[in-house]
Parts: sequence; structure tokens; C-alpha cells
Amino acid sequence: MSVALPDFPWDSLAAAKAKAQAHPDGVVDLSVGTPVDPVPAGIRDALASVSDVPGYPTTHGTPALRAAAIDALRRRHGVEGIEPDAVLPTIGSKELVAWLPRLLGAGPGDLVVIPEVAYPTYEVGALLAGATVARADGLTQLGPQRPKLLWLNSPSNPTGRVLGVEHLRKVVDWARERGTIVVSDECYLALGWDAEPVSILHPSVHGGRLDGLLAVHSLSKSANLASYRAGFVTGDPKLVAELLAIRKHAGMIVPRPVQEAMVAALTDDEALAAQRERYARRREPLRKALKDSGFRIDHSEAGLYLWSTRDEDAWQTVDWLAERGILAAPGTFYGPGGGRHVRIALTATDERIETAVRRLK
Repeated sequence: MSVALPDFPWDSLAAAKAKAQAHPDGVVDLSVGTPVDPVPAGIRDALASVSDVPGYPTTHGTPALRAAAIDALRRRHGVEGIEPDAVLPTIGSKELVAWLPRLLGAGPGDLVVIPEVAYPTYEVGALLAGATVARADGLTQLGPQRPKLLWLNSPSNPTGRVLGVEHLRKVVDWARERGTIVVSDECYLALGWDAEPVSILHPSVHGGRLDGLLAVHSLSKSANLASYRAGFVTGDPKLVAELLAIRKHAGMIVPRPVQEAMVAALTDDEALAAQRERYARRREPLRKALKDSGFRIDHSEAGLYLWSTRDEDAWQTVDWLAERGILAAPGTFYGPGGGRHVRIALTATDERIETAVRRLK
């Protein structure tokens, strides 16, 4: 089956990585979005508190976890009306993204729509299901087609673009007319800078109806839990019930200690605010240094990346940065529309960000 999938993009960065690592002061790796800051103590304590529980965890997650997710969505994002049974923990968000089309019944002859510039796993998930992939940012591009599933991603990875309420509402209305499931990847929802991201589950978007809608959330970025593999999906109770029924058979279960850690992360707004402040502190000097050295930054109003261009082929920019000991991801990783941009991550220590700023100057 792997022969039908694209090559793993980051494998192609080996030469640029070697060049950047040869810098006398070492590499500043801004090519991936992996957290570098400490896991908050309260989360680590919660993880350890159930480390002696020997039995199997439940696929549906503990009632406390589902309640914490509902409360966090309400407090942090104004989401109302989520039922406890309509929250399902996932092993991070990537596995869900990769398997969701298959779990929702997509297959040969079905169409899965993804953004024009998109996280690569959206395409992989459609291909694993045997479905056809279409890249589109506008509904008119799709004409009379009736997709099985349509992915939204706001704030976007890699571009940091935020979709407004009117745009989201139009997509939801269009999809409901066609029986299309809309799935919104909201892993960066808590990291708005120049715009305030809105969940597809916000009442201003869905008009009081959750049918046909799912939102995917992750604690990797907002709580530094990438190594824990901690995420959840919620929305339409019928769709979540179907996912639960299948995942019970498939063994897709979040470990019990991780579930307890998720409860702590979802209830600790102070830790979230502190992490946001760290990223904001890194973002502004890096953004300024890039602009001062000839880059244009597009979108990037939210999330953990600066979508940057020198109006040249993305790989030329990757090489230019690597000569200065900085490693970035070419926009080509995210689709043909990214061919003249690079994605530059904020996920490095203060010291490494400061080093990158000095090198750019």
C-alpha cells in the first residue's frame, strides 16, 4: 500500500539539514512544529497519578476527560451544545486525520476535498481510503460535485490563515445541501495572533445544528503534549458514535495515564496562557528579522508558523537559509500551491530563535 502514497516529505530535507548542521554555531531547526518547552508540572503529576492502573482504558475516554473537553471548548472558544457522548479521545490528531476518511466510509469513487495548500496527511488519508483527492479553497472550484468529505483547517498549517465566520458558514451550508461531511482541523485554534480563530462548532457558524460536522483538536502544541499523543474529535453525535463503534474493534485507545494528563491540560488555562506568551515572544523578532532580510510573510495571523517567501523557488530559499545554519520546510511539502514559500516554525528555544535572528541580520 505504501507505494500508492507520496514519499515522506521531510526525508528530502537531508541535504539541506546537513548544510545547516555544518554551521559553526550549529543548526537552528525551524522545519518542524515539535514543541521544545517543558510539559507543565500539573500535567506530569496527573500522568503519574494513574500510572499504577493495570486495566484496559475505555476507548470512549473517562467521563472526566469528556467533560473537561466540553468545558474547555466553552470557556476558551465559545462552543456550546456539545453532548458528553460526542467527545472521543484520539491518539494525537495525525492518526485520526490519516484514518478518518476510511472510518467514515469513504472509498473508491468518493471525493475528499482538502485545502490547496495543506497538511500532507489530509491527502494521505484520502489515498489510504482509495478515494479521489481534490484541492480547493473555494466552493465554486468544485462545481456540481458532491464530496464525501471536506477538510477545513483554520488556523492553517502551514499558512497560518484564519477563515472568517461567513466563510465557514457558507461551507457548512453548501455541504449540508450535498450531504458532505465537513471536518475542521482546529489544532491551532488557541494560537491566534492578528486574528481570532473561530471553531466550526461555534453557534455563529452552524446555526444550532451539529449534523455533518466534526472538529479535530490536539494538545500537542497548546500544552506541549506531542510525545503524549493526546487529541480528541467532537461534533455530530451520530458521526462520533460511528467512529467509536469502529475504534472499539480496531484498538485505537488512548492510554489511561494520557487521558488523565489531558484532563489536567484542558482545565489549566494559566499554563495555556503561559505557552501562548512564549510563542508570541519568539514570533515578533523572528518575523521582523525575516522581513528586514527581504522576505514577505503571507497570512500567518495565527498558529505556529511564518509562511514566508523571497519570490523564488522554495528550494532556493531553503538552501539560502541552510547556508546560514537555519533549516526550514519548503512549501512544496504542502502542495503545488506552496512552491514559492517556506514554512518557518516558532517551535525552537528562545536561544535558538535569537540565534536565527542574529544570522538573518
